Amino acid sequence: MGILEKIADIEFEMNRTQKNKATEYHLGQLKAKLAKLRTELQAPSKDGKGGGEGFEVQKYGDGRVALIGFPSVGKSTILTQLTGTQSEVAAYEFTTLTCIPGVIHYNDAKIQLLDLPGIIEGAAQGKGRGRQVIAVCKSADLLLMVLDASKPDFHRDILTRELESVGIRLNRTPPNIYFKKKKTGGISFNAVVPLTHLDEKMCQRILQEYKCHNADILLKEDSTVDDLIDVIEGNRRYVKCLYVYNKIDVCSMEEVDEIARRPNSIPISCYQNLNLDGLLVKMWEMMALVRVYTKKVGAKPDFGDPVILSSDRGGTLLEHLCRQIHNSMVAQLNYALVWGTSSKHYPQRCGLSHNLEDEDVVQIVKKKVDTAADGRGRFKTKSDAPLRISDREKKAALKT
Repeated sequence: MGILEKIADIEFEMNRTQKNKATEYHLGQLKAKLAKLRTELQAPSKDGKGGGEGFEVQKYGDGRVALIGFPSVGKSTILTQLTGTQSEVAAYEFTTLTCIPGVIHYNDAKIQLLDLPGIIEGAAQGKGRGRQVIAVCKSADLLLMVLDASKPDFHRDILTRELESVGIRLNRTPPNIYFKKKKTGGISFNAVVPLTHLDEKMCQRILQEYKCHNADILLKEDSTVDDLIDVIEGNRRYVKCLYVYNKIDVCSMEEVDEIARRPNSIPISCYQNLNLDGLLVKMWEMMALVRVYTKKVGAKPDFGDPVILSSDRGGTLLEHLCRQIHNSMVAQLNYALVWGTSSKHYPQRCGLSHNLEDEDVVQIVKKKVDTAADGRGRFKTKSDAPLRISDREKKAALKT
């Protein structure tokens, strides 16, 4: 029996099992088995055969945004109108057959936009080259899930389910669970908050499926079985997602108003160029890019070429700014003067742990290089030999 057949059997058993107190441990074990099989399905084959060409392109710019959705929902049109890159548009499905990159120049930042081929239901199992498309989504900082506003709402649920099955979690934060395997000592289970979904017995059942009998587990929030399985697997990707409803020109005003009030959603129309500026503003808010302008001593700030930081790519601390300028800047930093919304007064003298905000101005002051008293700089003026004669290394006696 293959992996796909095993997955289908477990899903069938989970659907027919009633959910109550008596079956919650059995369902927890089934979820752990299902997660293991899905991880095996995504692993590369061991027969030595290649998986074919992928859609991955070289990273460029300060952020990466991927367009994902069903065929013929307007992904290529969005790419063309936002970046100017020509992507083939036609009235039939699967017009785009490969990944087409473009660059959005917005707020002095360069954002890479990827137009991916349309996916269908069952893409996680490899239908329609769905695995290659979803693999590119894992490397994106933001997903734009393009939906047809005139189609039913379950299309969004289908796409979310396909991404969830390959380990992509949309608009969620990693669970606050400490998990560490150890060699001996059994399973140590602790929680600092009251639990309503998990207990020690459930945790032991799940770890038995992974053949893990010695581990430390500390739950710092009221987590579910799925959260614990995600932590044990350790290969989940937490990505921000913006739901873009295209073709609102065929909808009524009441439907458009209802779409606009949904969380993480925005209505647009590529055909009539409606709300594309609002899409860029929403993308900028969700990516949370931080522009930092540098300043030399006694000169005006350089507002032409900012340094772009983000929490998804390193962080927004002053230390991350120094590392982006040069790796040796952290060791050479004495202090920094900061102007902007992150400082309490202008300028504020800060260290490496200072958290920068958008449009801050930073002046970096390096440590002074120590020189010798005679002014000879980097040349040595003192001998490395010991001061006392008794500490010097004695030479061997001469042979006579």
